[in-house]
This record gives sequence, structure tokens and C-alpha cells, in this order.
Amino acid sequence: MKTLTVKEVEYIAFRLAREHLSFDEPIPDFSTRFPNILESCLLTPFQRVYGRSLYPSLSLRASMLFYLLIKNHPFLNGNKRIALTTLLVFLRLNGKWITVDTKKLYNFTVWVAQSPAELKDQVVSGIEQFIKTYWQNRKDSD
Repeated sequence: MKTLTVKEVEYIAFRLAREHLSFDEPIPDFSTRFPNILESCLLTPFQRVYGRSLYPSLSLRASMLFYLLIKNHPFLNGNKRIALTTLLVFLRLNGKWITVDTKKLYNFTVWVAQSPAELKDQVVSGIEQFIKTYWQNRKDSD
């Protein structure tokens, strides 16, 4: 399974979100991000304990990545946009894609952002179900 590095998030997801999802609130420069939070968001879905993965499937890792990027706020602004773009890049790197109406995807992202922290496990499970409902194998030949 392919992972994402901080550099990949900066060069791919961050730039795509900044260029294509700016709306009326610009995304600040990447260098203004909060130290170590992005790194934690990228590493947590791949944690292992006693040789076993805490998040063993692609869908669960993608769900945790999406959740953490939204809820841990590694950036001053644009966390939902960057989380969504990072999710799509991560899935694409791993041979999947989400096919869903833009409005539904937007509403879902806002729902995750507004979810109470004490319901983390249920929200991550909901994210996984959402992803599995709308994902498909990538059709291009990269």
C-alpha cells in the first residue's frame, strides 16, 4: 500500500486544493502549517503495534487520514479542502477513486468537521462506509 509524505502533500494535495478549491477563503502558504501535526496525521494510519497494523485496510487507513487531517487542523485554513484533496490523491495512488456528487461530498466533509470528538470511532466508521460506498477501481493506466 502506498503512503503519502509531507512533500507529496505539499506538492500535490496542498497545491491542488489551493489552486482549485480556494473559494472566498484563501489557503495560506504551506510554511505556515503547525509543526508536526501534518506528520502525525500522515503516520497515524500506518501505525503498528506488536507487528500488527492498527488500521489494516486501505479503506480504514484512508478514513483515518481524512478524519485526522480535518480534525487535527494541521493548517491555518483550508483543512477540509486539503483533507479532501489528500484523500483523493491517496486513493488514486492505491488504485481507487470516489465517484460521488460534489454536493454530497462537500456535505459529508462538513459533517466530519462538525462531528464531536468523543464520537471519533463512530465517525471514522462512517467515513469508511462512505468511502466504500462510492469508491471504485481506477480506470486509467498510471
